[in-house]
Amino acid sequence: MMNTQKIEPERLMTVHEVAAYLAVTERTVYRLLRDREFPALRVGGQWRFNSNMIEKWMQKESAGAGMRSYALTE
Repeated sequence: MMNTQKIEPERLMTVHEVAAYLAVTERTVYRLLRDREFPALRVGGQWRFNSNMIEKWMQKESAGAGMRSYALTE
């Protein structure tokens, strides 16, 4: 019997969507991109963000929050 369970693809978000998700401005997202530790892909000249990688990045950042003062909001 064949497994009919649907596999969800990883969600890719735009700059606008990731800004809303993180509750920051799009400008802040571009600042995070300059940091080069913020997980992102360039697709056709536009930035895309994998939702799973954003979650992992947030966990890593919150674990190191005591070591550096890094604000996500402006």
